[in-house]
Amino acid sequence: MIGCLIGEVLALEAPTVLLNVNGVGYEVDTPLSTFCQLQKAQTVTLWTHMVVREDAQQLYGFLDAQEKNIFKTLLKVNGVGPKMALGILSTLSVELLIHSIETEDLNSLVKVPGVGKKTAERLLIELRDRFKAMSTTSANPNNPGQIQFNAHSAVAEAEAALQSLGYKPAEAQKAVAAFKNDYQEAADLIRAALKSMMK
Repeated sequence: MIGCLIGEVLALEAPTVLLNVNGVGYEVDTPLSTFCQLQKAQTVTLWTHMVVREDAQQLYGFLDAQEKNIFKTLLKVNGVGPKMALGILSTLSVELLIHSIETEDLNSLVKVPGVGKKTAERLLIELRDRFKAMSTTSANPNNPGQIQFNAHSAVAEAEAALQSLGYKPAEAQKAVAAFKNDYQEAADLIRAALKSMMK
């Protein structure tokens, strides 16, 4: 199983990245949160998950190891395949997804293309228990698979607020990410992000 690839970005065609790893080109599908941060000729490390079927073998890649872990967890939910899992992570950041599950925010989940009310309800039920189990699997803060609940609630709130103002999820995530290390409060994050987006 291929767990990680380190190489140079040869081509970008959403959502697929062509990555040159020692002369071999790997096609890797990514969520928008990863795709939007990549540039041609950039050397990157992608945390990958391989899905093998009778008719295809597909690689899915993520810049963040936790996002890969969330993707694998989404695949365990009944009725959620790789395409829907990518759609969820392209629409909602990891922080906002965790926040939505914690607060049972059905409205955020149904905004994801292809996710109806029944699927959203199933996600709430199944992910709540899975996320809690993942958050207690290890006390090691360096464990890339560990989920820290509430650690990014300000980030999630800021992203949700920007989306409610009409900004696209990818725009909101990018704007908030630029300031998340500078501010701890959601209100401060929102102000800083809005100011940068209005320039």
